[in-house]
Parts: sequence; C-alpha cells; structure tokens
Amino acid sequence: MNGRTLLLLRHAKAEVGYGVVDHDRSLTDRGRGQAEAVGRLLAEQGYAPDHVICSSAKRTRQTLDGVLGVLGEQETFTAPEIDYSEPAYTAGVDSLVELITYVDPRVRTLLVVGHNPTIAQLAASFVGNEALVSYSPATVSAVELEVEWLYTAPGTGTGRLLN
Repeated sequence: MNGRTLLLLRHAKAEVGYGVVDHDRSLTDRGRGQAEAVGRLLAEQGYAPDHVICSSAKRTRQTLDGVLGVLGEQETFTAPEIDYSEPAYTAGVDSLVELITYVDPRVRTLLVVGHNPTIAQLAASFVGNEALVSYSPATVSAVELEVEWLYTAPGTGTGRLLN
C-alpha cells in the first residue's frame, strides 16, 4: 500500500433552492450539524486531510468549514491546503478524477467535497454499487489507493462507506 487515502464527501443538507442561485445555496441547521458529525467521525477514525479539493459552491464550503472546525479541535491537527475549485462544482466523474490526478504526490490524505451524482458515482467505482443508493447528504467514504494520485482511476483502490 502506498499510504494514500482519498476521502469522498457529499456536502451536508442544503436549503431548497427556491429563489436562490444553486451555487449560493446554504446549509440548513441540520446540515451544519451533519458537517460537524463528519468531522467527529473522521477524527475518531484517524483521518486528517492534508489537502482538500472543495467545490466552490457555498454549501460545500460550509460543509468543509464544519468538518475542519471539529478536526481543528484535535491537538495534532494541521490545517490542510484547500483548493476551492470551480470545476469541481460542475464536474462529472472523469473531470473530478482528472482534478485528483493533479494533486501533489506528497499529499497523503485528500478530501474531496462535492455534489451528487458525481461523488456517489465516483465512490461506487471504489466501494461498490451500494454507494449509488446510500450516498445521502454528508456521506463520506474512504478509499485506500494502490497508486499515486497521478494514476487515480476507478478501481485503483479499495473503499468503504464510513457512515
């Protein structure tokens, strides 16, 4: 194992988009709680991202803030480098994988915060088809990659749903 972990997180529960541009939708109170719960889950399981690719949408940024707020309470936590990515907002699976292939090879744990159906489809390529039906808001999976980021592709690692 080369020690690279890919964390795939769907944003937490967001407001319904009536009268709001989709990109600007905020998390609900429930969504903020979900984001903090993901932070606790990652901390309990020993995951700490050293790099993040986060969709530029407001709800993904708020989800990330909640996750990192909780992780930041850990004594040993070091804030990751964050790439707020406009392409990740509209990315399909192939485009999202391409973004991952550009990650610095020194990164050990990468967190991708994005949207369905892309996040669920990418997770399913590592976890299995149950990800397609059970990837509700604030779902996260962990993939232990067998390759460097540059060679990331569906099937190049073994994943599991964390929640």
